[in-house]
Amino acid sequence: PHWHRDRHRKNLALVQAGLCALEQMTKQPVRIRHEGPRDIDAIGQINDMAFAGPAEGQLVTALRENDAVLLSLVALCEDRLVGHILYTPASIESKTMAVDGAALGPMAVHPEFQRRGIGTRLIHTATRFLRQSHCPFVIVLGHPEYYPRFGFEPAGDSGIACEWEVPYEAFMLLILDSAKMKDVSGIARYRPEFSSVPDTAPLTAQARQPQPPK
Repeated sequence: PHWHRDRHRKNLALVQAGLCALEQMTKQPVRIRHEGPRDIDAIGQINDMAFAGPAEGQLVTALRENDAVLLSLVALCEDRLVGHILYTPASIESKTMAVDGAALGPMAVHPEFQRRGIGTRLIHTATRFLRQSHCPFVIVLGHPEYYPRFGFEPAGDSGIACEWEVPYEAFMLLILDSAKMKDVSGIARYRPEFSSVPDTAPLTAQARQPQPPK
């Protein structure tokens, strides 16, 4: 339908605009790399500060301990760890098939370094890694005014629903491999840690998200 094509063109324009403005937004050189063992304490601290509580840090720890981390990147500014993004395995299940992909979150940027393009750098870098690894999709539960600039659209527009009851516009999908996602619909499922770690239930977590780090 025309409205869907218009939404897609608008999102592509937002992605291009974000990339063009990225260097202007970042006031200091930022380096993105994979998480290492020495980063674990700092990652927990950044999540605690960004989310004003320990729940997301505990979730990251539980996922790491259960070998449920698909991709974990950190952002460093002058060797100081200032940002973190985590992706975990996710699946879209129907009565006849299941497709495996990734779930974005949590993502956190140190409060002193927010609104400098660090979150944007983390997402773009992670998306490139995931595309190169042939991951077919990414889901995210987050701010609907923030994630469309990276190509995310409401998952419901593609016939995909979250396993939890969440706001329609807040549950989004980024398709990385159109061929693998052709005619895919059904229920998107997260790792069980998202439901079992205290205070990270989906509606609670979505309500407690910090302002988009940009």
